[in-house]
Amino acid sequence: MLEAVNISHSFDYLLFENVNLKISPKEKIAVVGKSGSGKSTLLHILSALLHPQKGEVFYNNQNIYKLKEKELINIRRFEFGIIFQFHYLFNTFTALENIQAAALLAQKEIDWDLIKRLDIDKVINQNIQTLSGGQQQRVSIARVLTKKPKIIFADEPTGNLDRSNANEVMQILSEYCEENSASLITVTHDTELAGYFDKVYELKNKRLEVWK
Repeated sequence: MLEAVNISHSFDYLLFENVNLKISPKEKIAVVGKSGSGKSTLLHILSALLHPQKGEVFYNNQNIYKLKEKELINIRRFEFGIIFQFHYLFNTFTALENIQAAALLAQKEIDWDLIKRLDIDKVINQNIQTLSGGQQQRVSIARVLTKKPKIIFADEPTGNLDRSNANEVMQILSEYCEENSASLITVTHDTELAGYFDKVYELKNKRLEVWK
């Protein structure tokens, strides 16, 4: 479904080089690593947000960075779902309005069972700015899953959650992948989540290695 071939990238210094990664439908992959190792940058490259300085990214056998801009926008809109570390919710909207915006753009219906399971049904009509960090995170996850993406890219999806809620969210993401033949690529520092993934890699010494 998605394959990265010999990806390299740097800013003021080399982050990583010759990274290769492949993910299939229903597969769940995690990338762990220290802060500053380039985890989020790699996720942005894989999710069609940042053109790699070297290497290629293929989605359904198409090199996404050689597609026309309209084709790439459609992939981001309908096929990819990105859970950002800092949410990027609309601060003047309610939780429901944030989710409705995603549903409208993706031409999907709101899944009220998902909203209840994420435990945001009681705050759904509140302004985003009145919610806790954990509640905002769950709204962000609901917004992404409402799109019914084929690949979920998650940057520290449980970073603002306690252990119990983190496990619940990971269970929801895992079940979504199984039920929708979707894939999950997560970058995280939380190695306690490793059991939810089929494969875990570590970004270390500018390389992507199998995590032990």
